Amino acid sequence: MADINTIAQQFTTFYYNTFDADRAQLASLYRPTSMLTFEGAQFQGAANIIEKLTTLPFAKVQHKITTLDAQPSSQTIASLLVSVTGLLVVDDSPNPLQFSQVFQLIPEGGSYYVFNDVFRLNYGA
Repeated sequence: MADINTIAQQFTTFYYNTFDADRAQLASLYRPTSMLTFEGAQFQGAANIIEKLTTLPFAKVQHKITTLDAQPSSQTIASLLVSVTGLLVVDDSPNPLQFSQVFQLIPEGGSYYVFNDVFRLNYGA
């Protein structure tokens, strides 16, 4: 298995660059069994996930990654968990939003797809 930290870095770079440029292009990362939990709301299947992502109420977004952690998630397949925290700059707002996101990546062919995706904004107390 390739180094999980390298895989996690390559995945997150691709994911967030693609998200920031054209969210619809993320469809290839999801499968019919994939699930997104976005701020507590669940969406299953690539079409439903992409519909949610492409209808978010902003025109422009930029992700700035603060932390990235990765762990193997199975003893039998080369799957991994990727945990990300960072800042979202939405529509050039001077006040970035803090977020956290966790992905479970499953190997397929010579690549990975997103089986689970959990996204939350982090608000201060």
